[in-house]
Amino acid sequence: MPVYQHTARFDVPVDRLWSWYDSSGAFRRIMPEWEGIEPVEAGKLVDGEQTRFKIRLGPLRPMWVARHHGVQSGEVFNDVMEKGPFGAWDHEHRFVPVTTTTCELVDTVNWRLPFHPLTFWTAPITVKGRLNQMFAYRTARVESDLNRIMKTAHLPRQRILISGSTGLIGMQLCAYLAAAGHHITRLVRPTTVLPSDAQGDDTVVWNDRTGEIISGDLNGFDTVIHLAGAGIGDRRWNAKRKDEIVSSRTVPTANLVAKLVSLDRPPKAFLCGSAIGFYGNRGDERLDEASAPGTNFLAETCVAWEAAAQPALDAGIRTVFMRTGIVTTPMGGALQKLLLPSKFGAGGPAGGGKQFYSWISLADQVYAIDHLMMTETCEGVYNLTAPEPVTQKVYAKTLGRVLRRPAFAPAPGFALRLLLGEMAQALVLDGQRVLPRRLLESGYEFEHADLETCLRQCLGRQRV
Repeated sequence: MPVYQHTARFDVPVDRLWSWYDSSGAFRRIMPEWEGIEPVEAGKLVDGEQTRFKIRLGPLRPMWVARHHGVQSGEVFNDVMEKGPFGAWDHEHRFVPVTTTTCELVDTVNWRLPFHPLTFWTAPITVKGRLNQMFAYRTARVESDLNRIMKTAHLPRQRILISGSTGLIGMQLCAYLAAAGHHITRLVRPTTVLPSDAQGDDTVVWNDRTGEIISGDLNGFDTVIHLAGAGIGDRRWNAKRKDEIVSSRTVPTANLVAKLVSLDRPPKAFLCGSAIGFYGNRGDERLDEASAPGTNFLAETCVAWEAAAQPALDAGIRTVFMRTGIVTTPMGGALQKLLLPSKFGAGGPAGGGKQFYSWISLADQVYAIDHLMMTETCEGVYNLTAPEPVTQKVYAKTLGRVLRRPAFAPAPGFALRLLLGEMAQALVLDGQRVLPRRLLESGYEFEHADLETCLRQCLGRQRV
């Protein structure tokens, strides 16, 4: 069978690398963002345990089932494919100590395509390029996770309660914090459906509209991270949808804060979601955390959202307001919607393209939240945006360059307003040039400071 091998070196002891891979969050962390993989079950590193996930093959979503075998704790484990798209697949992960503080991970894959005698010649196109990108992504992700974890390894691990844990940010945040050794509990509603690989996680169940705790206890958490809220770009706005966007943020936030401040053992820290929509449509004005709020619908929503969390700060709980920018990942949000037209060369300027997009990579969104949680001096408002916002035209051109597609076909503003209504103005045609001044001053170092680097990694277009 053909053999693929990849070696990566890490500046951590070998037991630290093994511990990361042996965590419940590791599998979701190493799945490439562009592959559209849906974890179903993440088996422990024990002989006979299964890992199952759905993959994307065009319009199909076949299941891949792998079984662990040959596990020697701290040294090696293997995954053999029992069901999936390959004719055969056996993947050895070997953990090799180099010094007391460095190690290598040697991945060796024995694989075969279906109908291999007829299809082997397609491997350079169908297999090897994707493997190169996949392992480049895995190496970068594991390395950056370990680097961030090591920075706070001297601090106690925390008990963390997270709302919005099934959302785009929440899923990756839970996985990373679990890999970092923290104990995660999900704050969910009775109707919340946890993803298959999180079915066994601890939960507190509540009615977010009344504040009633249905099961579990809010006492004793070190940090509460509140991310829940209805999506703002999921469907066209009308009066009912706009009311839901506001109430899904302000009412649960007020109810949660009221519960937290009345506890016998309240949390030490409360991190509350917000958004750069706080600043409204501001052209090319440079905005930081001291800038005044805007006056449009999203600005008024964010002002009310943050006001609902203010009693936590007044009660002496270290409170952080996280004004998040455009989270850039093909797994959801703006980039996911832009990918299809951009692949057909129709990702040109929208409404002239002069409006600023203040973006942030999904990796930096997760790491920034961890940084704000673990840095006790961080309090108040923080902009979670990359330090180099770009105009929409530059965003479109950069995406086209990464995809190797033209990016000149314009989308006139009036056409977008006809198609999307008021939402088009707020989410596409308006812009803010937001800078993460306080985040940088707190010592945070960005993983992706420029847009092209971010897009290449999350879209599997790295130069390897």
